[in-house]
Amino acid sequence: MMHEISRRSLIQIAGVGALGLYAAGALPTAAIAQGSQRAFYHMTPPAGWLCDPQRPVYLDGKYHLYYLHSEINNGPGDWDHATTNDGVSFTHHGVAIGQQPNFPVWTGSAVIDESNTAGFGAGAIVALATQPTDGIRKYQEQYLYWSTDGGYTFTGLPEPVIINTDGRSATTQAEIENAEWFRDPKIHWDSARNEWVCVIGRARYAVFYTSKNLREWQLKRNFDYPNHDLGGIECPDLFEMTADDGTRHWVLGASMDAYSIGLPMTYAYWTGSWDGEQFVADDLEPQWLDWGWDWYGAVTWPSAQNPDTRRLAIGWMNNWKYANRDVPTDSTDGYNGQNSIVRELELAVQGDGRYALLSSPVSALSEYATTSASFADQSVEGSFVLPWNGRAYELELDISWDSAANVGVSVGRSSDGTRHTNVGKYGDELYVDRGPSDLAGYSLSPYTRAAAPIEAGARSVHLRIFVDTQSVEVFVNAGHTVISQQVHFTEGDTGISLYSDGGSANFSGITVKEFTDYI
Repeated sequence: MMHEISRRSLIQIAGVGALGLYAAGALPTAAIAQGSQRAFYHMTPPAGWLCDPQRPVYLDGKYHLYYLHSEINNGPGDWDHATTNDGVSFTHHGVAIGQQPNFPVWTGSAVIDESNTAGFGAGAIVALATQPTDGIRKYQEQYLYWSTDGGYTFTGLPEPVIINTDGRSATTQAEIENAEWFRDPKIHWDSARNEWVCVIGRARYAVFYTSKNLREWQLKRNFDYPNHDLGGIECPDLFEMTADDGTRHWVLGASMDAYSIGLPMTYAYWTGSWDGEQFVADDLEPQWLDWGWDWYGAVTWPSAQNPDTRRLAIGWMNNWKYANRDVPTDSTDGYNGQNSIVRELELAVQGDGRYALLSSPVSALSEYATTSASFADQSVEGSFVLPWNGRAYELELDISWDSAANVGVSVGRSSDGTRHTNVGKYGDELYVDRGPSDLAGYSLSPYTRAAAPIEAGARSVHLRIFVDTQSVEVFVNAGHTVISQQVHFTEGDTGISLYSDGGSANFSGITVKEFTDYI
């Protein structure tokens, strides 16, 4: 087992030299290297490539989070392990499930088998993970791993416990390609029926299995959706919550690519019911938990304090449209990828009778802010530069207006105003436009502007904007809308300005909480 590496004592060494030190377990305590672009308060890997987070389990007062990790960008990799007490500060423990001789370990999920249904001992942690049986891609199948030391090391069964029957019967290349997509198992205990439930993503539907022992699985009915332009299902999620009106509901979520029809490439979800055989949606049109470019492979899990009414969530802040490339932190800090800040989710009934997941930043995050500044209300027509600079902060404010056409905030503003990322409301859209922050060597074009729907007639908006060296996350009003974007800020992109076009706008309750310590 690798020794524990805390983000608070982790040296951030510029360049790829950090990767070799991390692999050797030789990272001493030191100051952050000058020129570092590492996030201050987001979870990042000590070194190497970070990809999909795996849903955490709660054990011994800690959330145990696993994530896909490799030494090269999007390379074959393993499950690395990190723990957190509060969803903000993570301690890294290195590899938990290592790359196998013939194939890497992909996404899955872990559970605590409290009743010893699988036979590995009461309290064993059991994980199912997708692996390509043939070593390439043909047979994506589900393999079982178990841990009896609290989730630090795992042992695996040699054969898959859920096989890809379509893949194994495929003979032609076309059949093989159609059968490939069979991945990302998510398992949970169904206490009403005393069995485990597993949902797996397919190219055009979600497939369900049930089991009494986590080893032998029975196929149930699929969940299909008529609009296949939403893309295939990845990293599916099935859970039950109590809403704010006291009613119970099941939620099926998944990461999906609806770019072709102008919808997000993030986390879609449906509310509905689960009867032990199938999931039935209240409405086949999904809702979206994020409208930005960068909140993919997300997972949710019950809050230890309020497991029925609150869930926590975290997503990979990247997008497969451009993930397979270097980013500034590759050269400055020897790593690529970060997870979003952890959110708290609640299920709330809306004015139209539908139920929706509302997001708010995990409450513990505010405890890590080192300074706070408040500013007088401002009436702005044109632009106003706030007398403040910083690289990692939360900006909270209200904007109200009468006739202005375009109102908002520019964050990551360079001293000359040429570089910035705009967060604003225009027409029936709430947008985040990172285009003016683009870097030639790491361009995200044309995937620069992201927008979420908002009432065209709205004349006020409440914003909580989280900026952290390489990202912006925006929580709108009560949290029904969130927009998450990676942004390639430079060291000089530290300013904030307010803007209003076509009339004046009032900016009030302006507060900035800064994070000057690496968490």
